[in-house]
Amino acid sequence: MQDQIAPHGGELINLVVSGKERDELLAKAKGLTKVVLNEKQLSDLDMMACGALSPLKGFMNSKDYNSVVKTMHLANGLPWSLPITLSVSNDIADKVKVGDEVSLCDGDGTILGLCKVEEKYDYNKETEAKEVYKTTEVAHPGVASMMSQGDVNLAGPVRVVNRVKYSDFVSYRKDPKELRQIFKEKGWKTIVGFQTRNPIHRAHEYIQKCALELVDGLLVHPLVGATKSDDVPVDVRMKCYEVLLANYYPSKRTMISAFPAAMRYAGPREAIFHALVRKNYGCTHFIVGRDHAGVGNYYGTYDAQLIFSNFDPIKLGIEPFFFEHTMFCKKCQGMVSAKTCPHSKEEHIALSGTKVREMLVAGIEPPVEFSRPEVARILIGAMKK
Repeated sequence: MQDQIAPHGGELINLVVSGKERDELLAKAKGLTKVVLNEKQLSDLDMMACGALSPLKGFMNSKDYNSVVKTMHLANGLPWSLPITLSVSNDIADKVKVGDEVSLCDGDGTILGLCKVEEKYDYNKETEAKEVYKTTEVAHPGVASMMSQGDVNLAGPVRVVNRVKYSDFVSYRKDPKELRQIFKEKGWKTIVGFQTRNPIHRAHEYIQKCALELVDGLLVHPLVGATKSDDVPVDVRMKCYEVLLANYYPSKRTMISAFPAAMRYAGPREAIFHALVRKNYGCTHFIVGRDHAGVGNYYGTYDAQLIFSNFDPIKLGIEPFFFEHTMFCKKCQGMVSAKTCPHSKEEHIALSGTKVREMLVAGIEPPVEFSRPEVARILIGAMKK
């Protein structure tokens, strides 16, 4: 039996070139048509580079794209729930012929990689919106982002000559290969991943620790890529995670690492994506709570759990842990869910996001049954600024 879970598709992809090959590609790239990547595309490229998006070796062709949009599987039958595409404007597409290479650049003009264009194809944005996001409303941030991108997809394999440069959370940014080595050194064979773009409150802590009872280690893997403007800023969130883990979690069985993905807010489909990518990072299990990756009222409370029934567990290859909404019960004197508590809602301490924000803005700490005081103080300080 292997010591670690296999990457999705069986191989951890590495698209980074070095040495003489890198020098030659960099020189070549200077004369190619340039494609400036947006924030989401930068995240996708960097995650492809290190194997986080294994088995992808480049941006999706029309066969894979259409299969993913319609069936949540790649054309070869492997589960995959979100399109990973290089969408460009018609002006750029008109400059490129099939067989050409293009240079992939960041906003400062730094060349990050080359893509050999094996296909150019149009795609239907309304169809993608309906299938992936379950709505065509541009009030949905994922739909708005997709609708604003180019109308033509360039498809083909990628070679990376420069990794995306990050100046924040450098010590927390671990590639899949690095995390797998850390897990091996810690002696963890079963690892549960926790996706978050919010501060961790008592309900999150409760489900994390329930999961930790069943596995060797917990990876708190906060998303640090692009999010909505009204989400809690990532630097504030990271301080919350640090203080929480330092005071309330077993240090030998828990760790934090930064997840460089951009949020799509695709709800159920993004839950599958988050699980598959954590498999590449070495997780054997993945926590799915209520309204995973949701936004507004576009998805049902537990749709992100129900979607897993559409997949062959063996092909998925990572085991989900499903949790119901949890809260503190005054009668039980502890954290509970509908599965464990017989008491009425009047006995439960459950605050809306709006109510919590009002309290924090006013400098009032939410009840300790809802949030650890150390976390509340960080959020209050951030609100004051």
